[in-house]
Amino acid sequence: MSGLVLKLNPRERVLVNGAVIENGDRRSRLSILTPNANILRLRDAIRPDEVNTPVRRVCYIAQLVLSGDVEEEDAKLQILRGIEQLSQALRDDDSRTHLDHATEAVGRLDFYRALKSLRNLLQREARLLGTAPQ
Repeated sequence: MSGLVLKLNPRERVLVNGAVIENGDRRSRLSILTPNANILRLRDAIRPDEVNTPVRRVCYIAQLVLSGDVEEEDAKLQILRGIEQLSQALRDDDSRTHLDHATEAVGRLDFYRALKSLRNLLQREARLLGTAPQ
C-alpha cells in the first residue's frame, strides 16, 4: 500500500492494522508509507446487519481482512469465488473493469484496493435490485 494518502475529516475514524485512530478537530491528510498496511475508513465500513446482497457479502469479506478478523489466505478464495459469481450477473464493461481490478488486487493480497474496486459496484447493485443504497 505504498503511497496511500488518506484525507480525513474532523473526528473521522480509521482502522489501521487493527488500531482505531480518530482525527482531531481539523481536516488532515495522512500518508501511509508502510506497504501492506491494513486500512479501513470506519465511515465506509459495512456493518454485519447490512450484509444482505451479493456485492456487500464480498465487500464484507475483504473488510474482515482489513480489520484483522480473517486471515488473508482464508479470505482470498472466498472473495475470488464471490467475484466470479458477480461476473456472471454484472456483464457490462464498467462492472467488468471493477471486477477485474478487484481480482488483480486480491491476487496481490491488496485487500484495500480490492474493497475499493468492489465498493464501486454497490450503487449499480442497488439499482438492479431496486433497493436504496446504504
